[in-house]
Amino acid sequence: MTSSEKPCVLVTGGAGYIGSHAVLALQHAGWPVVVIDNLVTGFRFAVPDGVPLYEGDIADGDLLARIFAEQGVGAIMHFAGSVVVPESVADPLKYYHNNTANSRALIEAAVKGGVGHFIFSSTAATYGFPDVAAVSEDTPQRPINPYGWSKLMTEQMLADVAAAHPLNYGVLRYFNVAGADPLARTGQSTAGATHLIKVAIEAALGLRESVSVFGTDFATPDGTGVRDYIHVSDLAAAHVLTLEALMADLARSLTMNCGYGRGFSVTEVLDAVDRVTNRKLDRRIEGRRAGDPDSLISDPARLKATLGWQPQHADLDTIIAHALAWERKLADLRQAT
Repeated sequence: MTSSEKPCVLVTGGAGYIGSHAVLALQHAGWPVVVIDNLVTGFRFAVPDGVPLYEGDIADGDLLARIFAEQGVGAIMHFAGSVVVPESVADPLKYYHNNTANSRALIEAAVKGGVGHFIFSSTAATYGFPDVAAVSEDTPQRPINPYGWSKLMTEQMLADVAAAHPLNYGVLRYFNVAGADPLARTGQSTAGATHLIKVAIEAALGLRESVSVFGTDFATPDGTGVRDYIHVSDLAAAHVLTLEALMADLARSLTMNCGYGRGFSVTEVLDAVDRVTNRKLDRRIEGRRAGDPDSLISDPARLKATLGWQPQHADLDTIIAHALAWERKLADLRQAT
């Protein structure tokens, strides 16, 4: 398919962390792109020059219809939503509104507008406490918090809608997304983020006093929780490959885990941040948080076999170095404004 034959891709939440990387990946692959973002947690500077940005809500059917018509949208990549697990426990209605009800409205608009391809940003949180070492797509989904449930409900909606309407979909279940664009064009910019690597780098740069280690009594080699970290640019590349696969076979929908199949403990991550930044973090040991599994590691075999996906940045120090470079650039951007 040539660039002139490719339909426009609407990226919801395209001014946010993962969405902005997807925009770059789509541009690199020759896809026309348009962004919708309410800019509550997104940033105008994260949207590249020349990419149309509509500031608004994904539940606004009239706005979506206008975007579809004006831009010739043929596919949607849906990243807009709320993502903080503890917040979802404290404010579940926010998550069922932002993640579930708004996704339902977006899917309805896609059906009404004849948009035939839908890629959804889901999460490993749909698995809850898995009872296997490496989580495959067939591992039972038993969410333990409203965030996980809000995403699983959207997965179910997509399956049901695809059975009733001419739409195919890709569900990508993320493990721990980290890092930043290797060219420092975008990265994780939200203030007060809870992701370990971002928090640790902020501490290394003096933006936080310390890093909290929540629990040292997990059933892991060093007692701290183990997670599978995936570079955000590798994740964005998986989205583009998923789109190409959906376009090539209209009868097929795909559900795939996105991770490297390798876990690192909290201690290993903090040691790596010390190494990359050449500083010693102040670590504060605190109690375990409710709902934190001991270990959460993906089995990415289906993603690799189905799409031929091969990660380019599967190295913890590289992930941290890219996140560090972005954090330094972000400080300059904030000073400039």
